[in-house]
Parts: sequence; structure tokens; C-alpha cells
Amino acid sequence: MKRVFILNGAVHHPIAKGELNAALAARAKAFFEARGLTVRTTTIVDGYDVDAQIDHHRWADLILMQFPVNWMAMPWPMKKYMDEVYTAGMDGRLCVGDGRSLEAPKAHYGAAGALKGKKYMLSVTFNAPAEAFNDAREFLFAGKSVDDLMAPMHYNAKFFALEKLPTFSAHDVMKNPQIESDFKRFDAHLAALTGQLEAA
Repeated sequence: MKRVFILNGAVHHPIAKGELNAALAARAKAFFEARGLTVRTTTIVDGYDVDAQIDHHRWADLILMQFPVNWMAMPWPMKKYMDEVYTAGMDGRLCVGDGRSLEAPKAHYGAAGALKGKKYMLSVTFNAPAEAFNDAREFLFAGKSVDDLMAPMHYNAKFFALEKLPTFSAHDVMKNPQIESDFKRFDAHLAALTGQLEAA
């Protein structure tokens, strides 16, 4: 792994300015560059060129998607980015159609990704506490995990043949923030991830 693309999907709200996601994206950039990797970054709200974004995806060995979870999903500018960039990339740069063929029009949907061998990681921030997940007694998620909630993101990545790496999540960042602890966990997460990739 030599090339990393960091996609920052943070948005500015009256109650949340996107500073934590920006800090995590910057921390990841510094972490990878300190280890000799080449890093490209995009902050979605600053604007982007669609073709350049497709090139970033094709160039990278690892794509790190950093974003806050808003209403159980990615923020709307990130969804717009995906609609524009991923749809344009269906011309063969990110995938070749949707995997089906005239000979088998009902089979192999989603199996035409062009990014085989590349990996991705989600890094997400929540107002929800960690205890809201993985506990069947909890009201909302009823035992489901962060990755269960992020299933659409994982399916989108699989559509392009990206390989999943473990997800990082920071929780309770508005009502009970533990930022320094989150930074330490994030550093450890990235260190373990890069160690696994280098050993592979």
C-alpha cells in the first residue's frame, strides 16, 4: 500500500461545525505521510471535479471515507458526491455497468467493479453512544452494529469491488465528547490496519 485517498464528507451545521471530522481526516493524512505513503484528499463541501475524483479512486490503494452520520446515513453533500462521481464512473472507470449481461439479465448484479485489489475504510462520528449498538436490549438498533447501519456504504463499495477494512467509529461526540480518547483509538486503529496490510 503506497497511495491513500481521504474523502472528508463533513458538513457545517449550526450544532456541529464538522471540526472533529476535519481533525480526523487531517490526523489520518499526517499518519500515512509519516510512514512514507502518498496521500490525496478531498473535502466535499469545498467543491470537486468529478473526473478528478474518479481518478483519485482509481489511483488509490486505500480509500478512507471520513464523515459524520446524519439521520442514520451520510450527509447530503456526500450523497450528492456519490450520485455524481459514482454514476459518471460507471463508464468503465469504476465499474462496467452493473454486472448483468444480455445473456444473463437477472444474474450477477453488482459484480462489475473495476477497483479490484483496492481497499476502503469507513471512519464515522456519531451523536449516538457506543452503547446504543450491539445490545439487543437497546431500543433503536436492537443489537445491530455500526456496520449494520452503514450497510449501504459497504454495498456501494462492494459494487466497485473494493475490499472492506475494519470501521472506526467515534461516539457521543456532542453530548459527552471524549476527543483525546477518540484520537488515541483512531491512531491505534490506523496502526493496526497498516500493520496488517504490510504483513499481507
